[in-house]
Amino acid sequence: MSLASGGGQTDQYLCVQKHVEYIKNLDSRRDELEYWLTEHLRLNGIYWGLTALHLLGCPQALPREDTINFVLSCQRENGGFGAAPGHDAHMLYTVSAVQILVMLDAVDELEKRGLGGKQKVGSFIAGLQDKETGSFMGDEWGELDTRFLYGAFNALSLLGLLDTIDVPKAVAYVQKCENLDGGYGIHPGAESHSGQVFTCVGALAIAGRLDLINKDRLGGWLSERQVDNGGFNGRPEKLEDACYSWWVGASLAMIDKLHWINGDKLAAFILRCQDPENGGFGDRPGNMVDVFHTHFALAGLSLLGYDGVEEVDPV
Repeated sequence: MSLASGGGQTDQYLCVQKHVEYIKNLDSRRDELEYWLTEHLRLNGIYWGLTALHLLGCPQALPREDTINFVLSCQRENGGFGAAPGHDAHMLYTVSAVQILVMLDAVDELEKRGLGGKQKVGSFIAGLQDKETGSFMGDEWGELDTRFLYGAFNALSLLGLLDTIDVPKAVAYVQKCENLDGGYGIHPGAESHSGQVFTCVGALAIAGRLDLINKDRLGGWLSERQVDNGGFNGRPEKLEDACYSWWVGASLAMIDKLHWINGDKLAAFILRCQDPENGGFGDRPGNMVDVFHTHFALAGLSLLGYDGVEEVDPV
């Protein structure tokens, strides 16, 4: 298949139907230990799988009503969502819940069957903002991370409730997380990391403040994440990983620097990470597949305009 962005040829093709079947079959493995050991990721996993199916052009592959019912069963009295029924509410699972409901065109189910409607969900998220710094906690226990700030911006913007938080103060906090190399860390003074770069750039994009980014400096740091085999790493001297196809690629796309990397080599690396017989993608070629890397590998191909993959919004 050709790359829409570069016109080059890769030496493999995307096994679409294999990946669809792999994702669909994940729910049928409830008698396996692995299923129960990953309960703390259940709602996130549904988001990753559903998004991957949308990117593959098969959004109906998961039963819509069952999916909505499960999402609603994860909501807690405070309006937030836990990873699975009975789990404590957390920002990350709440974001996944909102994203899933938006993809299924089912946000109105929050008003019909949810605990307080979308306003209650928004109140949970807004209540996690630190009024002094503008940053966000993941839950009531107080852990701070730029992932939570981006998650708040993402979910609230999808719900039309971004005005319930102090956006300027949060933007100012993101600025404090910028480092001299142009990247961003988990909090002010922390090492630059591709995943945190995505969360900070994404938050600034949602806030309409991409003008605050030194795009050339950040673009240089991000483009240096591509290693000889075409894949991206998260920070200098680390191994490449298929999921960084998204974290790095989306960040470059948001600052209009995606053309600074070799798209053909990246696509070839991603395709080498797939299991052509049983479906799914792993972090590196030959490694075991999982739904997390399947989702982000496909999202990376989407950023590159790869044939057969639906277009994704990098923000």
